[in-house]
Amino acid sequence: MANDVIIALDFPTREETLTFLDRFPDGERKPFVKTGMELFYAGGPSIVREIKARGHKIFLDLKLHDIPNTVKRAMSVLSGLDVDMVNLHAAGGSVMMKAALEGLTRPDGSRPMLIAVTQLTSTDSAMLKNELLIDTPMAETVLSYARTAAASGLDGVVCSPLEAALVKERCGEAFCTVTPGIRFAGSAAGDQKRVMSPEQAAKNGCDYIVMGRPITQALDPAEAYRRACRDFLGLQA
Repeated sequence: MANDVIIALDFPTREETLTFLDRFPDGERKPFVKTGMELFYAGGPSIVREIKARGHKIFLDLKLHDIPNTVKRAMSVLSGLDVDMVNLHAAGGSVMMKAALEGLTRPDGSRPMLIAVTQLTSTDSAMLKNELLIDTPMAETVLSYARTAAASGLDGVVCSPLEAALVKERCGEAFCTVTPGIRFAGSAAGDQKRVMSPEQAAKNGCDYIVMGRPITQALDPAEAYRRACRDFLGLQA
C-alpha cells in the first residue's frame, strides 16, 4: 500500500477545478485528488473522466448509504469510471457493504479500493451522544464500524487521524486508514472537530491524508501540496 496525500477538489464547477489543477507544474508528480458530492453533482461523470485523463488518481467521495440492492447497482455504475477509490457509510451495515463490493467488482475481477466512512470528522462526542443517540465513546464506535467493514471484505475506512492507530492495531496493518481533518500546524481547524497535522498523522499510522482548504485556498497551492508531501511522506513532491 502506497501512502499518499489526497487533495479534496471542493469546487462547484468544472472550470474552477481544471484551473486549480493547471496550477501544478508539468513534470512534477500528479496529485491524488478527491472528487466529492459538490463537484460530482455539478459536473457528473464527465468531470471525473476528464481529471482521470489528466493522469490523476481519484478518490470518488460520494458516501453511498441506501438499501443493499440500490448501493450494489450504483457501485456497478461507478466501477466504470476507472477511479481508484470509492466509499460508503459503514452505518449501512454489513449486508449493504458486501453488496457494494459485489457491485463494484468488474467481470475481470478488478475494482477500485472500497472504504467505509465511520464517523465524520465534523462529529464530536457531544453530537454523537446527544444527536445521534450513540452512548458508546467515539473511539469504540469508530472501531466497531471498522471491524464490520473489515469483516465485510472492504479495504479500509475513513476515520479521523485520532482513531487511525487504534484501527490499525485492531484490524491489522494492511487495513487502510484514510484520514480527513488534516491541517498544517498552526492552521485554523474550520468546521473540523478532530484534527491533526500531517506530521502527527504520519506518526499515528495514517495511510492517506485528505487535505482541502489548506491546499486549495493557499496562495501557492503547488507549494502547499509539496509541504504536505514533505511533512507526511518525507519526500519532495
